[in-house]
Amino acid sequence: MSQGCIISLGSVNADFQVRVERRPDLSETLLAHDFMQLSGGKAANVAYLARKLEKDALLIAHVGTDALAEQALKPLQEIGVNLQYVHRIEGQPTGVSMITVPPDGQKGIILAANANYVWSAEDIAGVQEAIVNAPVGSVLVVDYEVPPFIVEAAITAARQRGFPVILDPSPADRVDAALLPQVSYLVPDAGEAEKLTGIQLDSPKAAMQAAHQLWQQGVQQACVKLKDGGCVVVSQEQKLHIAPVPVPVVDSTGAGDAFAGALAVAVREGQSLPDAARFATAASHLTVTRYGSQPAYPSRTEIDSMLERLADHVHLF
Repeated sequence: MSQGCIISLGSVNADFQVRVERRPDLSETLLAHDFMQLSGGKAANVAYLARKLEKDALLIAHVGTDALAEQALKPLQEIGVNLQYVHRIEGQPTGVSMITVPPDGQKGIILAANANYVWSAEDIAGVQEAIVNAPVGSVLVVDYEVPPFIVEAAITAARQRGFPVILDPSPADRVDAALLPQVSYLVPDAGEAEKLTGIQLDSPKAAMQAAHQLWQQGVQQACVKLKDGGCVVVSQEQKLHIAPVPVPVVDSTGAGDAFAGALAVAVREGQSLPDAARFATAASHLTVTRYGSQPAYPSRTEIDSMLERLADHVHLF
């Protein structure tokens, strides 16, 4: 039987990351430290984690023809991500993220999308081809850091194949509500959920209300990631709150992508909804304890250990 793969469509970036003692004031220059050049972007991070957790991963993305493309793609190539459908766009720079991490670990990001946003109607056929040729049992993870018409084409093709669809609605203002009934798992963070619903997420109960509203719009499972590291999940059968366990927050970069990637792995493995949500939460918990995004991603053994700590943190609403 085919094992399927994790199909990850969305952004690929070259990340430039530093630690800062605080955020700069207007017109102020601050000295930084711990400079890192990394591979990043939502789709790249999801694919990387899927491979680290020993699942086949196929990346669909656009990069430039510059040296930054090598920075963005080399770690993915080394870990075994299938890059057949990563296209280099002539005359375009690769996407770039400039990331600052203060002592509280809550990153700030300035993104230059560059090649990530350069798609045309002619590219739809390639997206469809990648999904049509993917093995039975695959899972699509897609984000809105590419043009919305590409997101729509990918989701439509995946549903025609019967693949589960995990949608990261970032940025939230690009989300097409008409697509939500085709989404198996919607995974907004707290800020995105607030924008999508108008509900202020100041408590797990409020987050549950937001998730319920998203479910009412047609999403099969709404998984809202909370600021404290936990999540709430609403489906037709269940309402869950995964409460966080205390961990040191070193760097939140890539934690949301770790959640999406780990959720995709759990869905591919046929885990129950509570187990899949707990698995994804464990991956994001571990990610924030280390500096960087892809270098911080946990192993299966580490996730299994964190799952033990989260075992009694699943609460039914």
